[in-house]
Amino acid sequence: MPIETRLHGAGGTVSQTAVDLDAEVVAVPVGPGPVAPATEAAESLPFTLDELLALHDAKGEPGEITSAQVRLGDRVRELLLYGVGHAAPADLRKAGAALARRGKGRTALAAAAPAGVSAAALAAFAEGALLACYEFKIGKPPAKKAVGTLAVVTEAGPVADAPAIELGATRARATALARDLANTPSREKDPSWLAGEAERVAAETGLTVRVRGEKELVDEGFGGLVAVGGGSSRPPRLIELSYDPRGAEGAPERHVVLVGKGITFDTGGLSLKPNEGMKTMKTDMAGGAAVIAVLSALRGLGVRARVTGLIAAAENMPSGSSMRPGDVITHYGGKTSEVLNTDAEGRLVLADALAYADAVLDPDVVVDVATLTGAAKVALGLRHAALFSTDDELAAALTSAGTAAGDPVWRLPLVADYRAAIDSDVADINNIGRGGYGGGSITAALFLREFVGERPWAHLDIAGPGRATSDDAEITRGATGFGTRLLLDWLTA
Repeated sequence: MPIETRLHGAGGTVSQTAVDLDAEVVAVPVGPGPVAPATEAAESLPFTLDELLALHDAKGEPGEITSAQVRLGDRVRELLLYGVGHAAPADLRKAGAALARRGKGRTALAAAAPAGVSAAALAAFAEGALLACYEFKIGKPPAKKAVGTLAVVTEAGPVADAPAIELGATRARATALARDLANTPSREKDPSWLAGEAERVAAETGLTVRVRGEKELVDEGFGGLVAVGGGSSRPPRLIELSYDPRGAEGAPERHVVLVGKGITFDTGGLSLKPNEGMKTMKTDMAGGAAVIAVLSALRGLGVRARVTGLIAAAENMPSGSSMRPGDVITHYGGKTSEVLNTDAEGRLVLADALAYADAVLDPDVVVDVATLTGAAKVALGLRHAALFSTDDELAAALTSAGTAAGDPVWRLPLVADYRAAIDSDVADINNIGRGGYGGGSITAALFLREFVGERPWAHLDIAGPGRATSDDAEITRGATGFGTRLLLDWLTA
């Protein structure tokens, strides 16, 4: 795993921990108010911590760091005053990320947590620190590796706070898995490879798995997957992961189906993308990666719902066997769609998975995750996902979970008047909105809604936040793993 940082609680004072670990760096939290010189590190300075903060015009805001050199034990160490704001979970997530980035290249960093911090905030601190350490590199390793050990010092001590630290670490590991899957180059990552990774994860985390190959997809009527994957020499797969918490505690509370878009590379098919548009398409299966990652963490978090993950995996390539504009596809369950643009392929594979979930799995609720439309990115930018839902309670729960987890979403409407945009002359619907309507992310969501039946459903269009162009707090350039933490927070609420 690219995350190499070990995170653990440690007893004693910051100075004692720094000496015990031979930590080169000691970190003390600061907020908006005056700072009390409560540690040996502070007392060794020829000035007060407040004077140091004033010199740098620091205000204790989350992610803000001020440094000085101090003598502790038999060596000089670096003292970091790190801002925590009001010590809310979002504040400490950002603070943990800032500390981890500042500690790159160091062997050990001892950080005192703010006094009286909540378990949720402490978990967020661990999560932010670990995710900021994430690296994905093929070839020569980076010049500065992630900090070797980050010791978190709390008032209650390591035993009492171990569950909160482990919660943050579990969520970080799952998010890192989603990032790894999406960052893997598509030369290696075809649908069969992704299915193999799902099988590996299932074996490690107590899941059951079924992978449908090309023949089964044809025989069972998964026409969208077959059509989208038909242009590639590497055939499609439908990956089905199942988590069932049945045991001594009785039956599961509900059955949730998560559906992820798994387009392992998207050229646009015969509606070919320009080169610039293809450069990031190895991450076009980020929704499927998030679903695999979420399933990997459920048993460790003790989730009481039964959860099925469906990943519709295909490679959208141009060739003599590719689907063509004007083709009509018969999806799972019999609904037909006319292909007007082969680059609107994600909804075609999701349609099969959603129809299968509705007809066969009989869940209480369905949520799909997909890097679906550039229109969502235009509307909401690179940090918020677009949320569509047929159920107000589900939409509110996912919005709240996204805010708490650091995966923010914004609900967009399923505009009834736009439904006419996907009317087809020759099929039940077509796969892109006709001119004169706009709202490309809305018409895509309306297309998906045709396949979910009457049960509560939500669609997360993560085209914007699914990948990042630069590092920012716990976000690392490349695949972000967006949606993993949101769904875990929702499932554990």
